[in-house]
Amino acid sequence: MSSVGPYFSLTKPRVVVLLQITALCSVLAHDQLGGGVDSGSMRTMLVVFVGGYLSAGGANAINMWYDRDIDPLMSRTKNRPVPSGEVSAEAALAFGVALSALGVYWFWELANPVAAVWSAFSILFYVFVYSIWLKRSTPQNIVIGGIAGSTPPVIGWAAAEDGLTILPTPSRWYSSRCST
Repeated sequence: MSSVGPYFSLTKPRVVVLLQITALCSVLAHDQLGGGVDSGSMRTMLVVFVGGYLSAGGANAINMWYDRDIDPLMSRTKNRPVPSGEVSAEAALAFGVALSALGVYWFWELANPVAAVWSAFSILFYVFVYSIWLKRSTPQNIVIGGIAGSTPPVIGWAAAEDGLTILPTPSRWYSSRCST
C-alpha cells in the first residue's frame, strides 16, 4: 500500500486550496451583506472548505487517472503519482470517485441540496467535459473548462444562503407590471 503523500498529491492541493479561498470569500461576502460574520459563518466556511476540497480533490484524482497515458510523456507531469507508479491507476480512480462522492454527500448533509448539486455539476463538468473531451480536442480547453473552476464561489454562496434564490427575470418583471 502506498503512503498518504501520493494520494494527497492526486488532489492537487495547491490548486484546490486556491479554489476554496474563492469559495470562502463568497461566504464572507454573503454574510457581510446579510449583517455580518458570526459563528455560523465560521461553521459554513469549514463546511465549504472541507466539502470543496473533497469534491475538487476527487475530480483532480480522476483527471490524473484519465491522463495516465499522456502524463509520462510530459516533463511537468511525468512524476505525478500514477505515472511514477506510486499509486496504481485503479487506486487513483477509486480514490477520486470516493472523494468526489463524499464531497457531494458532505454538502448535501451539512449545507444543502443546492450546494451539493453545484458540487456534483462541477465534478462532472471537470471530469467529462474538460478532462475527457476538451483537453485532448481543442486549445480552448482551459477557457471552456474554466467553468468548473468558477463554481466554488457559487457553491460557497449557496451554502451560506441555504440555497439560491431565483432572481426575477426582466420578462417576469415586465409581465407583472404590464398585466392588469
